[in-house]
Order: sequence, then C-alpha cells, then structure tokens
Amino acid sequence: MPITARDREILRLAVPAFGALVAEPLFLLADYAIVGHGLGTTAVGALGVAGAVLTTLVNLCVFLAYGTTASVARQSGAGNHDRAMRSGVDGIWLALGIGVALIAVCWPLAPAIVEVFGAAQEQSAQAVTYLRISLLGAPGMLVVLAGTGVLRGLQDTVTPLVVAVGSFALNAALNAWFVLGLGWGIAGSAWGTVLAQTLGAAVYLVVVVRGALRLGTALTPRLEGLRQAGTAGAALLIRTICLRVVLLVATMVATRMGQAHLAAFAIATQVWTLLAFALDAIAIAGQAITGRSLGAGDVAATKDATRRMVQWGIWSGIALGGLVLAARPLLPGLFDADPAVAGLLLAVLWPVALFQPVCGVVFVLDGVLIGAGDQRYLAWAGVWTTLAYLPAAFLATGFGVVALWCALGVWMFARLITLVRRAAGTAWLVTGA
Repeated sequence: MPITARDREILRLAVPAFGALVAEPLFLLADYAIVGHGLGTTAVGALGVAGAVLTTLVNLCVFLAYGTTASVARQSGAGNHDRAMRSGVDGIWLALGIGVALIAVCWPLAPAIVEVFGAAQEQSAQAVTYLRISLLGAPGMLVVLAGTGVLRGLQDTVTPLVVAVGSFALNAALNAWFVLGLGWGIAGSAWGTVLAQTLGAAVYLVVVVRGALRLGTALTPRLEGLRQAGTAGAALLIRTICLRVVLLVATMVATRMGQAHLAAFAIATQVWTLLAFALDAIAIAGQAITGRSLGAGDVAATKDATRRMVQWGIWSGIALGGLVLAARPLLPGLFDADPAVAGLLLAVLWPVALFQPVCGVVFVLDGVLIGAGDQRYLAWAGVWTTLAYLPAAFLATGFGVVALWCALGVWMFARLITLVRRAAGTAWLVTGA
C-alpha cells in the first residue's frame, strides 16, 4: 500500500515505541545471563522466581503508562498544554504513591510470596534477597511507566527509546561489575537493576519538570487529578487482570498436559510475546494519535487514523505470521527442544502464525479505545471475553497444546468481536478536553 502522510505519522510513533518495548524485557535477560555465568543454577532459579513476581507487578501497573498517554494526548490535542502537563504530573505522583505502597506491603511479605512458588530452601533465600532489594526500585520503575505515558501523550516516542536503551546498557554494566567484579552475589544483580531503573526515572522527572516549569504548571500533587488518574487506572487494571488470568489459566492447563506440552507451550508463548511487541507498537501510536485528534475535536481524522492503523495491523499480522511459518522449521533447534517437544512446537506454531492478523486488529483497536479514554468499556469487554475463553481452555485439557492454543484463538476472536463492534459505533468518539 502507498505510504501517506498518515502512515509516516504512525511509523514515526510506532517504530521507536517498538524499540522501547523490546528493550524493557532485556533488563531481566541481562540479569539472567550475568547471574548464570557468575553464580550458577541455584541463583538463576532464584532470579526466575523473583523475576516472575516483579514482572507481574509491572504488568499490573502498566495502566500508569496507558492512562497517562490518553489523558495527556487529549489535553494536548485540545490545546490545553498546561492541563496536559498537569495530567502528566498527577500520573507521576500516583506512580510514586503506588511504588511506596508496594514496598510497604511486599517487603514484609517477600518470604511468603516466594514460598508460593515452592522453590528449594537455598533458592528461596536468594529469591527473597533479590525481591526485597528490587522492591526499592519500585517507585522508579513505576515513574518510568508514567513518564513514558507523558511523553507518548506529547507524541514523543523517541525519548522513551533512548532512556530504555540507556537504562538497559547501564543495568548490564552495573550487574557485571557488582556480580562478577565485586562479588556481591545475587544482591549485586538486584542493586544494579534498582540503580538503572532509578536513574531512568530521574531522566523522566527532569524532562517532565522542565516542561512543567516552562508552562508554569504546578508540581504539587492535586487530589482531583490523582482521583481521575486512579479512576481511569482502575478500569485498565481490570482489563490487565483479565489478560493475566487468561495466560495464567493457559499455563495451568498446559502444566496438566505434561512436561513436553508445557515446554512447547512456553516456547510458543515466548514467540507470541515477541510478535505482540511489534503489534503493540502500532497500538501505542493509536493511543497517542486518537487522544490528540479527539482532544482537538477532529472526529474525521480519528476515524481516518483508526482505519489506517487497522490496515497496518492486518498487514503487519500477515507479515509476522508469514515470518513465523518461514522460521518454523528452525525454531525447535534454536530452543534446543527434544524430539517430543519439537514435534508439538512445530504443530502449535501453525495457530500462532494464523492468528496474527486477528491479533493485529485487536491490538490496534485496543490502543485506539485506550487513547479515546474508553477504559470502562474495555474493562467490561475484558471480563466477558475472559468468560468466553475459560470453557474453551478447560475443554482443551484432554486434547493437547494445539487445542489449548486454539482456545486462546477463541479468546482473541471474542476480543475482536467486542472491539470491532465498539469501534464501528460512535459512543467512544467523545471530543474535546
């Protein structure tokens, strides 16, 4: 399809957003590599347990980025630049408050949280150490989410990319120094990550504070703003919890199928997650463009951008699905899968590939409706689509991992129906500040 001015705008936002999304999981990947090299299998297992807890916390708090993007973009599009920055400042204060609350709640509960995973005693002790130190970086970690939302709302996805890459490089360097150079053990890995996250947050604070001072925006927390951010965040949190329930149930069902099915499912999930990053980059562009155009009162531009981004989602899904099918014969060897796992993986990659065009539309429309501030609808849609998925998931228990992935396809098609139905109407096209 010919490249238009609208396409260039989408790519200007989506390409850097994709880079930032890919950089985020590299934090833990660098930790795994350095800990595995310097401390051995026990420490890697401990990192796996603590990392699962921290990843869950980040995923549950991603509303700090999405909600802030929508509110800042809408106010900016309406020409209310002071109110846009005010929304960003409120989002950052909310992030700080939640980060401090996480430390207060999770620090004393760290042993009990780790115990849920049933790790061996030595692994548990190291996991508690890593988790407790890492919790000190929670305020910084959440400020990064909120700060990213502010800049995306201002149509800037390049700065988050620079911060993400810089934080990753600093994290890797500090981890190598603390673990391999100073011999601090798994605590050194945690401290390296905390420092990298905190410095990344400091960059966002400097950018936002400078913008606020330039506009004369107050930097103190505003109760009404915190309430509004929290209300929008609560709806997005319900949506996120539904997503986590779907993946958790799928993992539980795969576990019941046996080790080979679980391994094939885990590898397929990693492939799907990587593809999701690419599609989610278009969704992030959708959040920023939709919020700005609706704030400016331009419904026609909103519809045009939505139509074009859906096309990008479909074609990107087709391309990514084709890439999976082309790489399919090589993937079992890449993950060093044994013959039983390899056979299952080759089979399950077919539905993974074939569902990508559906995923493309779902991700884009999800981002568009978030940008429109339609979080309440997304929360209810998340509940209903999860309820549609659960029977299919449990029915797949006796039929293997391919059937389980088809159950995930039921979930994606349910999301497709709810999102297309909403986007085809006008209830979400609320204009102005």
